Amino acid sequence: MSLPLVKHYCDILEITPSMLNTWLIEMPDDVIRQNEGGDTWRPIDIVGHLIHNEETDWLPRIQIIMGSGEDKNFEPFDRMAQFQRFKGFSLVELLNMFSSLRFRNVREIRKLNLTERDLEQEGIHPAFGRVTLRQLLAAYVVHDQTHIYQIARCVSYPLRDEVGPWNDYLKILNQN
Repeated sequence: MSLPLVKHYCDILEITPSMLNTWLIEMPDDVIRQNEGGDTWRPIDIVGHLIHNEETDWLPRIQIIMGSGEDKNFEPFDRMAQFQRFKGFSLVELLNMFSSLRFRNVREIRKLNLTERDLEQEGIHPAFGRVTLRQLLAAYVVHDQTHIYQIARCVSYPLRDEVGPWNDYLKILNQN
């Protein structure tokens, strides 16, 4: 039987695709293709990034930790791969791809029936060194929330000069 904590994490991870679909699918094209200025990411870039994570980061690293091999080193992750890999894809294509990958990956995590002991197993992150499976799973959940917040900032950014005196109370407009 899987731990309640792992079930909780999986439940949260499964919500992200439907939340993004509901939120972004009807969003005007100019909104999903705007950023917060400079080299910041657009919502469509963020969805591409989430896909790349599903393919090459979270589950592969979980499998390294849980695997029987001696080598527990994680492959470095290319945080910018989405810019070339998903060039020309529509938001609908990206959202569908993300949903499919996320549901598959969460299903694989659930099948592991992780125990407390499993959560203390370690892998070697290229930048952080030793990390536990518990830390990796928590980071997976928080990573989604970070990018959801980033998308909200992108949607809000064009209105920063329109809100007038409310600007000081609308923290989302003042954080990059």
